[in-house]
Amino acid sequence: MTIGKLTFKEERKSRKSKQVTGENAPLLPTKHGEDAEFDEFNGASFTGAVFNLTTTIIGTGIMALPATMKVLGLGLGIAMIVFMAVLAERSIDMLVKFSRASKSASYGGLMDDAFGKTGRIVLQICVLINNVGILVVNMIITGDVLSGTTSDGIHHAGVLESWFGEHWWNGRFFVILFIALTVFLPLTCLKRIDSLRFTSGVSVALSVVFLVITVGIAVVKLINGSIMMPRLLPDITDLASFWKLFTVVPVLVTAFICHYNVHSINNELEDSSQIQGVVRTSLVLCSTVYIVTSFFGFLLFGDSTLDDVLANFNADLGIPYGSLLNDAVRVSYVAHLMLVFPILFYPLRLNLDGLLFHSSRPLVSDNKRFALLTVGLLSLIFLGANFIPNIWDAFQFTGATAAVCLAFIFPASITLRDRYGMAKRSEKYLGILMIVLAVFSNAVAIYCDAYALFKKNGMPTHE
Repeated sequence: MTIGKLTFKEERKSRKSKQVTGENAPLLPTKHGEDAEFDEFNGASFTGAVFNLTTTIIGTGIMALPATMKVLGLGLGIAMIVFMAVLAERSIDMLVKFSRASKSASYGGLMDDAFGKTGRIVLQICVLINNVGILVVNMIITGDVLSGTTSDGIHHAGVLESWFGEHWWNGRFFVILFIALTVFLPLTCLKRIDSLRFTSGVSVALSVVFLVITVGIAVVKLINGSIMMPRLLPDITDLASFWKLFTVVPVLVTAFICHYNVHSINNELEDSSQIQGVVRTSLVLCSTVYIVTSFFGFLLFGDSTLDDVLANFNADLGIPYGSLLNDAVRVSYVAHLMLVFPILFYPLRLNLDGLLFHSSRPLVSDNKRFALLTVGLLSLIFLGANFIPNIWDAFQFTGATAAVCLAFIFPASITLRDRYGMAKRSEKYLGILMIVLAVFSNAVAIYCDAYALFKKNGMPTHE
């Protein structure tokens, strides 16, 4: 269930004695009950929560960040990453603050408390749009890395294609299908988000491996003088190039979206007062990874950086063992993405269940409903990954619509609604700023994308 109300205690030392049942319970009970089949759960650790939230954040978005540097330049691009991280931290703080005041155990419950049933439904629809889009991108990148991709008429060979040549069994469709059945399906069948803490830990470690190798390659090429420092500022030559700057905003918003998992992680924490520390630790870690990846990724490939930077790692790097390093980068990160998938799938299934079966018994106690939702969503994502050609298109669509609502507009609106008269004046000003920036920047991004699409297809446009 997505809607729920549960007291947020400032100090919750143990959840051993906590038992919640009925319509207002979270998805998972914490002890044995007649509808549950779990061992006693005493609460998630701080480290496990950080791993899960970090994995929620560091997903597919990192691969599009070097391409944003191509538009913004390194200086402005890095400044924007820091700015978006700060805004994300403030917006999550708003959610936690008002969740405690309203005793809401979910994002949907908080929206219901502030804006009624309509608010809850709109929130759930946005989570569906956002997470389906991100998971489709996840599968697209997995297919690109393993089976190859074609960009601007140039084919970039995948890892399996490079190793074994072209065969039916390493084609895009079959590879994605095989991974969906052998990796995604088993992991998405886990019913407690804390059960994913170990895979999340491995996922974070794999992203660090990718980062270390990328930095090493860039440093070697800098030393031998084969690459130059890229530009620090955007290349603005006319009005069109200025408006193009706003097209990267949806990608940056998507890179920090994690708000839909904050409540689930908080609900399972042994001590829920640690949630702010979990959020800040995760955002600092993710921002560091994003900045280093963006800097060295754009440094390596410059204006040749592709929308999915992993696709760049199939050419000759011009250094010893370059082919081996290319494969190590791509394999480590595609393994990371596979482990990201279930942590993003969890809130997707939860919110779809809340939208379709709001008055039904908890999802954990209905295995048939759980299985149908899981298989149905996986099938939808699989089809999307085979028919959406470009990750930039998917990122801009989800980032310019659902993600910006989840990350900024909804938290700001809850703060401005201020049902409990607890919002500070500075928080209300910040809320107004978030809404204005979100609406303006994404309206421009949507307009620029639509204009570029019409122009590409030869449709008439008015100058």
